[in-house]
Amino acid sequence: MIDPASRALSASPPRRHGIRAAFLLASILVTPPLMAQAPATSLTLYNDGRVLVRRLVSLDLKKGESTQLVPIGEVDPATLFTLDSGVTLLGTRYDAAVDESRALNRAIGRTLTFQVGKEIVSAEVLGVNPERYRLTDGTVSFQRPGTPRFPAELVSLQPTLALSLGSDRARKDLRLGYFTQGGGWGASYQVILGGATARITGAAVVNGGPLRVEGAEVQLLAGQVNVASPQENRGRAEAMMVAKSAVGFADAMASEQKVGEFHLYTLPGRVTLEPGVITTVALFPAADAKTTKTYQVHGQIPWWGGLPQNGDEAEEPVNVVYTVLRARKTDFGDRPIPAGVVRLFEPDSAGRLQLVGEAATDHTPAGEDLRLNAGTAFDLTAKRIQTTYSTRRDTTVAGVNRTIATADYKVTLTNAGSEPATVEVLEERGGEWSVVSSSIKAEKLSSTRTRFRVLVPAAGKATLTYRVRVIW
Repeated sequence: MIDPASRALSASPPRRHGIRAAFLLASILVTPPLMAQAPATSLTLYNDGRVLVRRLVSLDLKKGESTQLVPIGEVDPATLFTLDSGVTLLGTRYDAAVDESRALNRAIGRTLTFQVGKEIVSAEVLGVNPERYRLTDGTVSFQRPGTPRFPAELVSLQPTLALSLGSDRARKDLRLGYFTQGGGWGASYQVILGGATARITGAAVVNGGPLRVEGAEVQLLAGQVNVASPQENRGRAEAMMVAKSAVGFADAMASEQKVGEFHLYTLPGRVTLEPGVITTVALFPAADAKTTKTYQVHGQIPWWGGLPQNGDEAEEPVNVVYTVLRARKTDFGDRPIPAGVVRLFEPDSAGRLQLVGEAATDHTPAGEDLRLNAGTAFDLTAKRIQTTYSTRRDTTVAGVNRTIATADYKVTLTNAGSEPATVEVLEERGGEWSVVSSSIKAEKLSSTRTRFRVLVPAAGKATLTYRVRVIW
C-alpha cells in the first residue's frame, strides 16, 4: 500500500517527482526553532526502542539531604542520574502500580469487595502468588471470588518517583537523565527510478512511545548500542500525523554528526511528541545517484551437510535486485544511511509513480552501495533440474571417512519480454566443493560463492548446464 506522501508524488510529471518529494519531506512535523533558551526536555531515541530523556523538573530542593516526589511518568529507575554536578542521587523509590496485579499486592491484609454477576461479596486478601482469600464464613479460597473492586487509594493513575537527594545549595529545579522504553525510530527512503539515475529522499520516522512532551529537542542515534539487560518494548504507535512547518527548506533537514562509533541526527526546531503519534522529518535533501538492475537465481545446493539426490524439476524465482551506487565524493555517497525501509518507484507511461519494489536495508556507512532485493521478475522464469547424481566413499590419509558426490544441473531460463536480459545464476556452499565444468564460464566470487552470467534473448530461452563436486 502506498502511503499519502507517495500518492502525492505520483500526481506530478516525471521530471518533477524528486523536487516535489524533497520539499514534501522537508515540510513534515517540526516547529520553528527556539534559539533564546535551552529546551526543558531533550530526547535521544535509539533504534531498539530505548529513549534517553534529559529533563528539567521544577522542585523545591533545599541544601543538604531531602526527599522529593517527581511526576515524570514511566521510567527505568535503575538508569536515573542527575545532570547537575552539585546534586547527588542517594536513592530512589519508584511505584509503577498502575495495573491490577500491583494494586492487588497493595491490598494484602485488607478486605475488598468483589462483583459476581449482579451480586457483591467481600473477602480479605491474604496473599498473592498464589492468590489467597478469606471469605466471610472464615474459609480460605485460592480462587478469586469475583472481579475485584479496588479503593481509589490503592490504584495509582500515574507512576510515582521519590528521589532521595543531597544538594550543595538550595535549588528551584533539577536536571535529570533517565531511560524509558517503547519508543524508537527508523528510516524510510523513496527511490524514484529514471533510467540509470534515481532521485532519492529519506525521512526519519519517530515514535516517542509513552512520552507526552511539547517543544522537545529530539535526537536520533543510528547504530546498534549494546543492551546489557534487554526489556520488552511496550508497544508501537500505529497512528500518523502530518503537519506543515514554518521553517525554511534548508533548516528543515536533520543535522548529522558522529558520536563515538555511531551517527547522531538532530531534528530541526522543537518537536511535540504524543503517545500513539508518529512524527517524520527529512534526513537529507533529495539526492541523485546512479543505479543498476540485475536478475538473480539462487542455487539448489545445500549450504552445509550432504548433497541430496533430487530428480524433480523445480521452478525457481528470478529476483530483481537494484544497486544504488554510492561512490565517495558524491552527494549521496558521502552520507551514512541509517537502517530502514526503501521503497522503489517507477513512472508509468502517463508519468504516474508506481511502487515496483520494497526492501529493508541495514545501517550503511558512507561510500558503501545499497543492494535492494525488490521482488521477483514477471517475464523471466527459471527451471532447474538435477540430471545426474553419483556418490562414493573414501578415507583420507588421516583416517577420516568422507563422502564425495558429483551432480549435474540444468537451468532453463525463459524471457517473455521484448528486451534481452542477463540473469545471474548463483551457487553458494560452505565447506569443500567446486564447479567441475559448465557450459558458461563460472566466476568464483569467493570460497563459498560462484556465479554464472546467462544472456537470455528477448522472447527466447537460454540453457545453463554445470557439474559440481561436493565433499562432506
